[in-house]
Amino acid sequence: MILSLDSTAVTASVALTDNEIVLKSEFVNSGLTHSETLLPMIKRVMQGHSFSELDGIAVTVGPGSFTGVRIGIATVKGIAFNYETPCYCVSTLEAIAYNFVDTDCVVCAVMDARRMQFYNALFEIKNGVVNRLCDDRAISIDDLRNELCDKENVVIAGDGTKLCFENLSLDNCELASQDRIYQNAVSIASAIKNKKPITPQRLVPVYLRQSQAERELKLKLKR
Repeated sequence: MILSLDSTAVTASVALTDNEIVLKSEFVNSGLTHSETLLPMIKRVMQGHSFSELDGIAVTVGPGSFTGVRIGIATVKGIAFNYETPCYCVSTLEAIAYNFVDTDCVVCAVMDARRMQFYNALFEIKNGVVNRLCDDRAISIDDLRNELCDKENVVIAGDGTKLCFENLSLDNCELASQDRIYQNAVSIASAIKNKKPITPQRLVPVYLRQSQAERELKLKLKR
């Protein structure tokens, strides 16, 4: 039995799964209020079950909102430490790709990184198997366009979908349907099948780049 959760972007989701069976799940798209919404969602999803019953906890560790990533990881650590529960790290971008396991396509997972850059990774899906084509990265819209122009059946998904799609202007790309745009906890549970668990002590955020505050401080120190 796996508890999965995500709070890396504007959405938040929690799911309790037992093998392929979804026992209960919740999803909200109410902005970055995860410090208020995440724990109540976990309590509702876990209703009737104890944390001691869990075989593992899966969480998206980034990229995404710096605050949102920290909230998710801190929440998992708080639960897992008490019960010595094994933990699973999942890339937010990989979780997005697992929304499309029933479709043969190339998933271009994108999250808005501002200034016409995107947190991005590409995944090829064939016969239900997800194959990562590149590491998670921060990439410009121009560089991404150059990579996608020779691929077929590209689906754009993630919180940067609309901005990315409108600026790519490629005929081989299509928008994900509204119910598949965002990463969700059920997909996170699917993504851990071939992953090894780690201890809660080893859970760390993956930011891909420094926060704005860190970048501004670095510039000031160079002056």
